[in-house]
This record gives sequence, C-alpha cells and structure tokens, in this order.
Amino acid sequence: MKCNEIRELLPDLAAGITAAGSEVKDHLDDCADCNATLADFRKTMALLDEWQAPEPSAYFDTRLKARLREERAKPPSGWLVWLRRPALAVSLAVTLVAGVTFYIERLPHVGPPVAVLPGTAVGDLQVLDNNHDLLSDSDPDSAASLLDDMQVQQDVNANQ
Repeated sequence: MKCNEIRELLPDLAAGITAAGSEVKDHLDDCADCNATLADFRKTMALLDEWQAPEPSAYFDTRLKARLREERAKPPSGWLVWLRRPALAVSLAVTLVAGVTFYIERLPHVGPPVAVLPGTAVGDLQVLDNNHDLLSDSDPDSAASLLDDMQVQQDVNANQ
C-alpha cells in the first residue's frame, strides 16, 4: 500500500476503531514515517482520553438568563425592521398588487378561436382529437365509417 492510503487509515487505527490488516502492518513495519505518525496519533488520543472538561460556573445559568432578558428588551435593529410596521407592510402589499395587475393588463389578449372549415387537415385533426376515446375503442373498419358519419354531420351543422 502507498503512504497516502495508509495516512487515511491512521486516525481510525490510533483510536482503535479499525484493526490493522496484514498489508497495513507490513507497510508500517517498512515505513518509518508512517509508523512515527501512528505513534503521534496514539499519543494525541491518549491525551484526549485524559482530558476533563471544566465545570461551568455556578452562576452561568443566572447570567445567561439575564443576558437573554437584556437582548429581548433592546429595540430590534436591521434593515428589515421597517416591515414590522403595519402601515409600511400594507403599502408594500398594495404596491405589489397594483404592479401585478398592471403587468397582467399589459399582456397580449388572445382573441376568440378561429373557425376551422370541415374537410381541412386541421378540421380532421380536431374531429379525431374530440372523438379519440370513441374511435380508439372500436375496430378500424367501423371507426372509418363512424368518422365519415361524423364528418357528414359536421358538414350539415356548418351549413346550417
């Protein structure tokens, strides 16, 4: 194994999380740098195991609660504080609604649909699209005759 691969394994080996395999042991026996680094890691882990966290002060909770009360009593600061004022919030909402309304009114309006003449390609496609379920459930021969009947009916309706 290479030294870079071993260096990635050294913290876990020093902490005892993983066991060293035969390749790792062989490399540590041959490479003095990796072996020294492992020894340093083990010393560091031993020191960390001995270390005791200091106890907090007896008045820590009391001072923390007092500090929190002081912070709550301060007036809020920042650039978004003005949004907490009702008049400004309402005026911002009105401006937003007016802007959206103005934008929607400026959009181009779509006119009424254009009448399509029966017998044209677009007309035939609309007939097929409108009667898709009926045509897909029937067999092809009856579908063709049904389509012709519908086309004749549309021609009659268009002429009236």
